[in-house]
Amino acid sequence: MAFVTLNTDKLADNYQYLDRLFSEHNVKWSVVTKLLCGNKKYLEVLLNLGVKEVCDSRVTNLRRIKAIDPNVETAYIKPPPKRSVRKIVEYADVSFNTEYETIRLLSEAAVQQGKTHKVIIMIELGELREGVMRDDFINFYARVFELPNIRVIGIGTNLTCMYGVLPNHDKLIQLSLYKELIEAKFDRKIPYVSGGSSVTIPLIFRDLLPEGVNHFRVGETLFLGTDVYNNKPFTQMHNDVFKLYAEIIELTEKPNIPMGELGHNLTGEIKEFDERRKHQSSFRAIIDLGLLDIESDHLRPVDDSINLVGESSDMIVVDLGDNPNNYKVGDLLEFRMTYMGILRVMNSEYVEKRLEGAIYADTHANASNN
Repeated sequence: MAFVTLNTDKLADNYQYLDRLFSEHNVKWSVVTKLLCGNKKYLEVLLNLGVKEVCDSRVTNLRRIKAIDPNVETAYIKPPPKRSVRKIVEYADVSFNTEYETIRLLSEAAVQQGKTHKVIIMIELGELREGVMRDDFINFYARVFELPNIRVIGIGTNLTCMYGVLPNHDKLIQLSLYKELIEAKFDRKIPYVSGGSSVTIPLIFRDLLPEGVNHFRVGETLFLGTDVYNNKPFTQMHNDVFKLYAEIIELTEKPNIPMGELGHNLTGEIKEFDERRKHQSSFRAIIDLGLLDIESDHLRPVDDSINLVGESSDMIVVDLGDNPNNYKVGDLLEFRMTYMGILRVMNSEYVEKRLEGAIYADTHANASNN
């Protein structure tokens, strides 16, 4: 079975680096945990680092988080489905909202449960995903302020995730000004401007983050150490918290191009090949991963001498060339993954999840001794 590892020491280093960075700039930050897909042992490692607030897009994951640590603040990070409002109020202390009718239902559920439910209202700033249109947001806030058991704690926006609209100083200044306008018009305090995410972090280093932006939601940079704005790694962070290992289940020297008439493959493509390679061959390995688990576009072999050349539902074919490293059946190949690759693998029940690192070893040894 293929397996993925999370290095506890490297995750701790990344967390501490970001925690210091945000603390120095008076920013509260929340860890976006959806990458972990509710995996209990990975969540335990994360929460043991001292995380104060987590965001997730699945109620089941928030329920697991609350079971591990009832005191951590939880936030439902996408507009809530109406049919889920009762559970969202039960397991999420905060939710991100864009629909008045949904907030009204959250209010009803909060009254029934004897809770005050906190909301952050998302404003549309150009990404065209979730967000109240700017022409409507004053009336929107006015109606929400009248709802019982609802406390508006912030204004926020989402950028980059769908169309790649980058945050910049001007957009984030707009967001801060909208917060000031709401406070002045309604004489209400809005504590947070949630305009930060992984892609916004580089603005801190360039002194382009407006003072009003004081809340970040961060997942990718924590787990992958990536500078999302510039699409490159942060050299001061670990980029290999996660690794993927897959076993070679067949290894044979074979021709480089297929033989016979070509039609559509499993994914609906008709492949084309260079006929000049017709009489060439190489060693080709099959590994125990497939499209059920991850697309090869999101995999990068640690050994850069090998190439991924094909995939089907539960197998990926790897070209080893002349096999200079003398791989054999049963050997493990090691891979790095993109964010989406990790998300797919974490969501696959066919890939085992393991921990590694000194922190894990110490904790595991103490648990065994007890």
